Amino acid sequence: MSADADRTLPCAVCIPARNEADRLPRLLASLAEQDCIPLRSALRVVVLANNCTDGTVAAIRALEASGALAPLALRLIEVRLAGAEAHVGTARRMALDAGAEWLAADGVPDGVLLTTDADARLPADWIGANLRALEAADVVGGRLVIGDDGEADPALAALHARIERYWAGVRRLEDILDPPPHDPAPRHGDHTGASLAVPVALYQAVGGLPPLPCGEDNALVGLLRARGARLRHCPAVRVMVSSRNQGRVSGGMATEMARRARVIGGEAYLLPEAAHWQALILRRAALRRAFHLQPPARAAACARLGLGPDDLAAVGDCPNDIAFVERADQILEARAAPARECPLDRAIADLDALALALRDAA
Repeated sequence: MSADADRTLPCAVCIPARNEADRLPRLLASLAEQDCIPLRSALRVVVLANNCTDGTVAAIRALEASGALAPLALRLIEVRLAGAEAHVGTARRMALDAGAEWLAADGVPDGVLLTTDADARLPADWIGANLRALEAADVVGGRLVIGDDGEADPALAALHARIERYWAGVRRLEDILDPPPHDPAPRHGDHTGASLAVPVALYQAVGGLPPLPCGEDNALVGLLRARGARLRHCPAVRVMVSSRNQGRVSGGMATEMARRARVIGGEAYLLPEAAHWQALILRRAALRRAFHLQPPARAAACARLGLGPDDLAAVGDCPNDIAFVERADQILEARAAPARECPLDRAIADLDALALALRDAA
């Protein structure tokens, strides 16, 4: 279906891709099967094919010619990036910018940008779940479900579950000490490029995605939160991500999968102690309370936390407590000592014990 179809959904899915001839067709097929695409409508999809040498473009053209992508209004953009710009951050920004331009050209005033990875797999309700979650939020992160490329490894699956238990324990502490009203439990903790949704107007208001070689997704979320955006980790929004440990980005998902493979071989998996998260949550809660005080009282409360007049001037005027906490805590975090770490199982036990003690004391 072409871009001038009878009707298109008010969103654009933006995908950076490099040498994904095997996996990208699977992703596009899952987008064509989204259950929110009504009859005689289309879903805008931008594929930014970055420095592909494996037949990715030919594979997508063949799939398009077969009619399998009929529910999609597809724009396949081929680019050659060179030097310091040849990385996923540049490619994802170009894809998102192209999606924003497309929505603007179609006269969609309240369009939504979604992004995912070329090797991801999406459930049929991914688009619809994102759009529903945005009704009560400004940006939505999807839960990452780690898939297995080939035969599943029970030991690796058990490690994935233990790591998820740790992060669930961190969120449980937050629910006890300072629950976020805009992101209620149950919630997950993921907001990566594998599944992000943000309105075009907000995306453009923060200057777009920072074109970083790694961590571009978290950098964008940081900009959005510093502007006061309500980030929702909706459990209904989920995406299957690849478990491959050979990636294109140092520090990306593949790097983490390689680390976990080494843990199965005997390497320790260290994570911050429970006390680190307790102090961080309490500090952010104190900043939130300070924001709602009158200026003299706010300055006094912030001084007790270590923020002086120059720091508050750097924080600037904030539209809400979300922005204030995000900006002020960046200053405090830069001055904080590195978090003490401990092995995974001890970290989980400490989180469980701390949560129990806090609930007993309540």
